[in-house]
Amino acid sequence: MAQIMIIAKEPVAGRVKTRLTPPFSPEQAAALAEAALRDSLLAVCATPATQRVLALDGLPGSWLPPGFAVIPQRGAGLDERLAAAFSDAYRLRPEPVVLIGMDTPQVTPALLSAATEALTGHDAVFGPAADGGFWLLGLRQPDASLLLGVPMSHPETGKLQLDRLDRAGLSVHLLPELTDVDTAADALAVAAQSPDSHFATTLRELGE
Repeated sequence: MAQIMIIAKEPVAGRVKTRLTPPFSPEQAAALAEAALRDSLLAVCATPATQRVLALDGLPGSWLPPGFAVIPQRGAGLDERLAAAFSDAYRLRPEPVVLIGMDTPQVTPALLSAATEALTGHDAVFGPAADGGFWLLGLRQPDASLLLGVPMSHPETGKLQLDRLDRAGLSVHLLPELTDVDTAADALAVAAQSPDSHFATTLRELGE
């Protein structure tokens, strides 16, 4: 079994989901970000794990359920922050780490369980995102060199990250592709996939 970590920003207006504005206001975009984060945290809570970690940029709020070790993000670029989060979680508990972001509220405990189980027979597990990035990365033994220097927020980020894992000689298990919520169109598509989620409920309320 592995530990599961979410890397996230505190859902503050103007700092999160800025690509949703317009059509949404910064406050509405923050409400959607908080709803997506709640769904992601609940999915992690419902998945067997040796430890649950939140690598947070900002301060925890009422949206955080009990049972999470909260660590601050470190580093400048996203590659540095991801590498540091893996290293810090592994230092807390030297066991495999599965990491997701806060942009896939449709994630399920079944998908997360598949990821943790894959690390018993593989060095890494990788979940590609529809926008060319990735929504999940799991490493049996985290190593900063597997992430540092990989261009992030790039149309080929996922391919480049997967190439880095392959070049390191790691065996990689692939998970299904998911859609990150970046745009209003993404939000509608993801809400339709998970109509009972906090995210879908918040989106409906904003539409009313």
